Amino acid sequence: MSPALRKILYAVSFETLGVAVASAGLMAMSEASAAQSVSLSILAASVALGWSFVFNSLFERWEARQSRRGRSLGRRSAHALLFEGGLVVILAPVTAWWLGGGLWKALAYEAGLIALFVVYTYLFTWAFDHAFGLPASAR
Repeated sequence: MSPALRKILYAVSFETLGVAVASAGLMAMSEASAAQSVSLSILAASVALGWSFVFNSLFERWEARQSRRGRSLGRRSAHALLFEGGLVVILAPVTAWWLGGGLWKALAYEAGLIALFVVYTYLFTWAFDHAFGLPASAR
């Protein structure tokens, strides 16, 4: 599989399943309706799709320059934390506006979603790598 196709497949499949995960998380944490949660999750997934492509391209460029190959627990953890940290900077203001609860409340929701998505990202990436193999940068 070409690197570009791998990135596209990863991002689309990650975000598709992520909409369900995020919607359930938002409904559990907030007073948002199912329609608000799903709509915000779809918007966030669209933003995250673009961020995923950019972030993974940068991460793999960095990874290719490392002397140690493979994806250790530390490297996978750094990947998940850095990805989610960048995403929260982008999405917290959007969440505040969408749910009308202010930035602090949005950050609390984002913190809950980050905790959920750090685990989700780690598990999804591990499963994806096992299903499709490691990218060239990690072999």
